[in-house]
Amino acid sequence: LVSAGFRSRDAIVVYTFFKLVIPLVFLAGAALYVYGLDPIGKGPLFDAAVVVAAALAGSKLPDILLKNIQQKRMDSVRKALPDALDLMVVCVEAGLGLDAAMRRVTSELAQSSAVLCEEFAIANFQLQMGRARRDVLRDLGIRTGVEDVRALAAVIIQSEKFGSSIG
Repeated sequence: LVSAGFRSRDAIVVYTFFKLVIPLVFLAGAALYVYGLDPIGKGPLFDAAVVVAAALAGSKLPDILLKNIQQKRMDSVRKALPDALDLMVVCVEAGLGLDAAMRRVTSELAQSSAVLCEEFAIANFQLQMGRARRDVLRDLGIRTGVEDVRALAAVIIQSEKFGSSIG
């Protein structure tokens, strides 16, 4: 849910609600359709199979929708990452620290890549609250679900660990 962009405390409750209710709605709708109108007419076993198949399809629908939203979000991050990295390198080489560079990227690219900027803003907020940079960067990679962001986080952590230039 987090990698799909649902961060509220109620997200899991809403997801669970739909995960439980949608199969029941599909089951009831299919039962009304099959047994009320009897359009199939291939026998009671086939009718029952259609109703059960509708309930199974309903149970998979929330997962499919969530996966679709997550995939779109990940694609947005993948597309925005090269521009963000270029701007971040320019900022770091100009003398800004990593935190300031991430804030600058967040403010500059807010219109063109809102998803990545939102993730950077969350990371900046966590850094300001005193969390360790290593943990914040690792969480950034996990939250986005994009392997390139995880690799970027690993490279930044490693450069800080060995004292090499972040640029």
